Amino acid sequence: MTHQFDFDLFTIGAGSGGVAGSRRAAAHGARVGICDDDRVGGTCVMRGCVPKKLLVYGAQVAEEMAEAAGFGWTIPAPSFSWPDLIAAKDREIDRLNGIYLGLLAGAGVELIEGRGRIVAPHTVEVGGRTVTAQRILVATGSHAVMPPTHGIEHAISSAEALDLPELPKRIIIVGGGYIAVEFAGIFNALGSEVTLVVRGDAVLKGFDPDVRSHLTDELVRSGVTVIANIITQQAKL
Repeated sequence: MTHQFDFDLFTIGAGSGGVAGSRRAAAHGARVGICDDDRVGGTCVMRGCVPKKLLVYGAQVAEEMAEAAGFGWTIPAPSFSWPDLIAAKDREIDRLNGIYLGLLAGAGVELIEGRGRIVAPHTVEVGGRTVTAQRILVATGSHAVMPPTHGIEHAISSAEALDLPELPKRIIIVGGGYIAVEFAGIFNALGSEVTLVVRGDAVLKGFDPDVRSHLTDELVRSGVTVIANIITQQAKL
């Protein structure tokens, strides 16, 4: 490795891919730096898979209590606190963030907090600091983009849904993929009035047809309003 640069490898984006790539390079002796303008861990750990699954587990408790009588249990009227669930989720995310920070530090990877921008060959600017690297790994991932349509100022993405200060009384979820279906199940189980809007005739496009049909029926049975074939309906107006 040449030492004419500050780093042998500099990674923009400290999500799962960026952290893994940086640690592996450092394990082979490379001088590695990494930057991010958010907490280390990326979408899956900070605002995706992990926090969403924690809310799923919380919602499943409500479903299990509703079925408990059939197994001989008598449970007094329970109470639920959305803020307490969100606080517990945040504590777990903080713990995981600490683990990721420790993994980087243990591997000898230097973390520079801030948004990275490639300004010249081999050169990245991060929060006013300029660093150079023989190789630059771009691992920025992606984020939701809101379409420019009427009323979009009232819409949120799945990231904001994980941090709502209060459980919504009513919510419309646009999309029928697995993330949309999981959120529909979460909010419905916890007491929100949920409407799920999908383009096709059932949720989970691309999945097994029998699974799609059964899951759509189960969502409706549980109280979720599913509005299907929305594009076809609009085309007829």
